[in-house]
Amino acid sequence: MIIDTLENLKYYVGINPLFADVVKFIEENDLAALEPGKHLIKDKDLFVNITTAKGKTQEEAVMETHRNMIDIQIPLDEEETFGYIPLEDMPEQEYNAEKDITKYPGLPGSSYVTCRPGMMAIFFPQDGHQPCIASVPEIKKAIFKVKA
Repeated sequence: MIIDTLENLKYYVGINPLFADVVKFIEENDLAALEPGKHLIKDKDLFVNITTAKGKTQEEAVMETHRNMIDIQIPLDEEETFGYIPLEDMPEQEYNAEKDITKYPGLPGSSYVTCRPGMMAIFFPQDGHQPCIASVPEIKKAIFKVKA
């Protein structure tokens, strides 16, 4: 997991070759002005979802992992808190291969971090993450899905 400002994303391009394409996309597009929905950047290997998510309590938010994709989650209009727990500390659950997601209802994070607009949270396949924790009814956010 990486928590940082969005302007520092360029320093992480060595982690994954597609991160450079994310940086370029952000430089060329106003994420807050993009239409809601899925925007393909490099077919299924790299895309961004612009969405408005329901703000949830820690108890309502669901922990999740992905096997094939890295999430770069960027709150656009409100603060968002993310729960975190290492995959190795998580119980076995059913994996949905079609959606590349395993959900862990009722599993709390071992730690929490809050990102405000202008920040990002990067979650790798080994990172359990619990998004959408917020005290507001809705959060507009960008979620880049990057092939791991």
